[in-house]
Formats: sequence, structure tokens, C-alpha cells
Amino acid sequence: MEDIYKFHKFITMDGMLTVLMQTGLLNTEVEIELRIKPVKTYPPKATPEDLGWPPGFFEQTYGILADDPMELPDNSEDYEAERDAIL
Repeated sequence: MEDIYKFHKFITMDGMLTVLMQTGLLNTEVEIELRIKPVKTYPPKATPEDLGWPPGFFEQTYGILADDPMELPDNSEDYEAERDAIL
């Protein structure tokens, strides 16, 4: 018996293709043929530099406020007043 399966999968940015299949076969040696035919290619994602950020910006600024976190004032009363004005 030979089964042929055809399906589309997405290959991730790291080039990995993962296929999990339930075959119903137990204690059976099988031969698998795999043909990969690109259907659609996506452009690579833009880097922060491509989007106008200075090189290393996020690496240099990530966690910069860890020792001195920003505190936001409690504006829940303002929010409720605005909500009541809208409704």
C-alpha cells in the first residue's frame, strides 16, 4: 500500500520545516520521499536600521530604566470622567 500526501507548509526564517503526521502504521519500516517546491517567497523582515533606527539602538537602550522605573500617575478618575462624557 502506498499513500501520497500533498500539503503546504511554511518554512521559518531559520530554514526549518517541521512535519508531524499520524500514519496509523505501527512497527513498520517506511520509505519517505520529500519534494520541496517553493510556492511563494516572502521578503526578509526589515532590520531596525532599515526602519531608520541608529545601529545598536535597541541593544544600548533595552532595560535602561530597570533600576529607576518610571512611575505613572493614577489617572483612573480622569479616565472615568472622559468615559462618562463620551457615553
